[in-house]
Amino acid sequence: MKLNIKLTILSIIILLPTFIFAQKEKFELLPYGDMNKWMVREIKESFVIGGNTQYLYAITDQKDTLKDNTPYKSTKSPWATSSVLATVSGITKGSVTVFPEKRGQGYAAKLETRIERVKVLGVININVLASGTIFLGEMLEPITDTKDPQSKLVTGIPFSKKPKALQFDYKVITGGPSRRVNGMGKGTDANRNDMAEVQILLQSRWEDKDGNIHAKRIATGWQRFDKTISNWQNNHRIPVHYGDITKENYYKNYMQLRTGDMAYYTRNSKGKMVPILEEGWGNATDEVTHLIVQFSSSNGGPYIGNTDSRFWIDNIGLVYDIK
Repeated sequence: MKLNIKLTILSIIILLPTFIFAQKEKFELLPYGDMNKWMVREIKESFVIGGNTQYLYAITDQKDTLKDNTPYKSTKSPWATSSVLATVSGITKGSVTVFPEKRGQGYAAKLETRIERVKVLGVININVLASGTIFLGEMLEPITDTKDPQSKLVTGIPFSKKPKALQFDYKVITGGPSRRVNGMGKGTDANRNDMAEVQILLQSRWEDKDGNIHAKRIATGWQRFDKTISNWQNNHRIPVHYGDITKENYYKNYMQLRTGDMAYYTRNSKGKMVPILEEGWGNATDEVTHLIVQFSSSNGGPYIGNTDSRFWIDNIGLVYDIK
């Protein structure tokens, strides 16, 4: 009997640090991060390409279907998707790469890499590969061309907190060799294998007198998924690293400051779309003004990927230390 009591006390002592540690952090779901609320959009494509009806899905809780080829602009949800209404050379088409999929009593987001084909004799003949993506920000609709795709996305939302990790549930299918498809034909070999990708960036932004947006990178979290995982992985975490990470062993070139052609875009105070010029690294004591979170089924950049790639995401939130 005494031995059992001693073993019980010993077990409590051993487990106590773990229990205390668990009490020192909290998880906060991002708005609509449970992926359970979706709005349907009905897009009637132009007669010259078949006149089909496409259904697009937005992560928000508006119950009524959005009809009449109405461009979407969220007033409640911080999430945007790569599913988009396009009007190119007067031809209307819906591109669908993000879907709600039933999971238990709710839903998850399913991201697919697809090729959209538009061919009208003498007018347009183009194939465009689009990865399934959800991100914090806004997609500018309708899309009218395939030039400079980042300039069509308002990337990031106002934010001031300092999380320690991004947490979510996922499963993934990696598609294999990537191709670049943006034009006629089957595209070109990208000389790399496709991977799903997740990133979280914290920035401190400011605007100069000419309307240019500048930023310091306060923190970085990034992961690429190169292996298929068929079963749901719950509560997966990507650590958020503060400060200059270029000398750390986990740093990769794709985590570098986003400048030049890699720059994300946002609206300035005059409503003009401008690049976000990341000019240096901040640190954990600097003010945070914006949060970028993005999930993609392919990672090669615009128009690069494999059409077999799939990425399922659910229960997206941030982990904080409790002080």
